[in-house]
Amino acid sequence: MPEDETPNGGGFIFDCRFILNPGRHPEFMPFTGKDKPVWDVLESDKEMKQFLKNIFEIIDPAIKKYLSRGFTDLMVGFGCTGGQHRSVYAAEKLKSYIEQNFKDVAVTLRHLDLL
Repeated sequence: MPEDETPNGGGFIFDCRFILNPGRHPEFMPFTGKDKPVWDVLESDKEMKQFLKNIFEIIDPAIKKYLSRGFTDLMVGFGCTGGQHRSVYAAEKLKSYIEQNFKDVAVTLRHLDLL
């Protein structure tokens, strides 16, 4: 678990291990969740699509409530087996989603296990 260094001490951690793992296939091993070959696989995966949809539905009201209460930090973490493919992809997608839907929210993204 990543350490929460924010003053609010709250957030979410999501487990990506149930989703198709591109890292188990040799052709994807040299890539990460930031690379197009992995994106292409995960973009076509129905479980990943539903997973992200569910996360967006959880995060939306949390961000709105945090903003209305004057909170400055909300931590969201993703984990998977190696921290290279699924969790990286999910974090990148959430960052993009927040930036598109909450223009006044600054997103800091850290990949703790990305090589």
